[in-house]
Amino acid sequence: MIIYATEVQTINSFLRLESLKEVYGLIWIFVPIFSLVLGIITGVLVIVWLEREISAGIQQRIGPEYAGPLGILQALADGTKLLFKEDLRPSRGNTPLFSIGPSIAVISILLSYSVIPFSNHLVLADLNIGIFFMDCHLKCCSDRTSYVRIWIK
Repeated sequence: MIIYATEVQTINSFLRLESLKEVYGLIWIFVPIFSLVLGIITGVLVIVWLEREISAGIQQRIGPEYAGPLGILQALADGTKLLFKEDLRPSRGNTPLFSIGPSIAVISILLSYSVIPFSNHLVLADLNIGIFFMDCHLKCCSDRTSYVRIWIK
């Protein structure tokens, strides 16, 4: 059996096509995640900018206008400032608990997203009691209960 060069090229092209299908499938796993994260970041930036502009209008003062055009980079400037702030810790308090407190708050909020199905194939936790979990979690992590927890201490 003699294999000609053209047959070898077609076989190799089919092999490349199969490997591209796998890569293509892997890329499409991250597209919904990336678009969701990008949408959330954009929404947060717009909400922060609108809140500052509306507050400036209500208080009859100039809003954020020095960080980028029309102040749209003000949230980025605030985040950079927050990253480089000095970390103060209580001298007589529980230092490890003080350090992990913000992490506990963020993790408890992110847990509520685990029961939300983002697409047919992207479900983080398939719980039979997903609605009940969301309801209990949102009631436990609402602002009013956090104020009560602060007052009790």
